[in-house]
Amino acid sequence: MENNEIIRQLLSNIGENPDREGLKKTPERVAKALEFLTQGYALNPEDVVGDAIFHEECNHMIIVRDIEVYSLCEHHMLPFFGRCHIGYIPKGKVYGVSKLARLVDCYARRLQIQERLTQQIATFIKEHINAEGVGVVMECNHLCMMMRGVQKQNSCMVTSAMLGSFLKFAATRNEFLKLVNKRN
Repeated sequence: MENNEIIRQLLSNIGENPDREGLKKTPERVAKALEFLTQGYALNPEDVVGDAIFHEECNHMIIVRDIEVYSLCEHHMLPFFGRCHIGYIPKGKVYGVSKLARLVDCYARRLQIQERLTQQIATFIKEHINAEGVGVVMECNHLCMMMRGVQKQNSCMVTSAMLGSFLKFAATRNEFLKLVNKRN
């Protein structure tokens, strides 16, 4: 069954008339929106980063904070959204800064749970450049919790993944968390 027909059937199943004026093009729009929101399945994280890895002899912490993240909850297919903060300590290689945001999108544009998403980003960053350590913190609001179920509008889920020196050394982890939480 074609995507548009599946969405037409869904509209009928919830009691709507898919042929009424406001819904005539909805199946096409929804299919395009889902294709966009799940484009991460067609992306390879290695291709997303590409050749934007640069040899640099630095061993200090690099942080990109407040990367916008949008994803779909795999349990209800409702959006969750928020911010992702990434820190890493390189060992001879650094990422082009925009590639970290693209990496977040690559993994977020799939049906996800925030816990896995956080871990996938951290693991890729660490393994791909053999970083000394990586920290990823994600703060998201989940519409599945806000619009249905418990309907808690002000809830925010925070997840973290700490690898390498960020996990092993409290001072490294604390520096990262302090810098991530610092507001101008």
